[in-house]
Amino acid sequence: MNELTSTQAYWLGHLFHASSRQLSLSEYAEEQELALAALLAWEQRLVVQGVPVPPRHRPKRFVAVEVAR
Repeated sequence: MNELTSTQAYWLGHLFHASSRQLSLSEYAEEQELALAALLAWEQRLVVQGVPVPPRHRPKRFVAVEVAR
């Protein structure tokens, strides 16, 4: 793979930072004041360009609860 452009490196850095902090991309984008659409678009663009991107942190949407009777 060729060296990354500065723009590719910028967005890849954000993707790695979000993953390492175990934040969803929406949480990370809000915290960093980034457009979520841009972050998602760059994630897809990097994949298409053959750049390995970190796995997304996907928080559990459902939590087990116990009902007391």
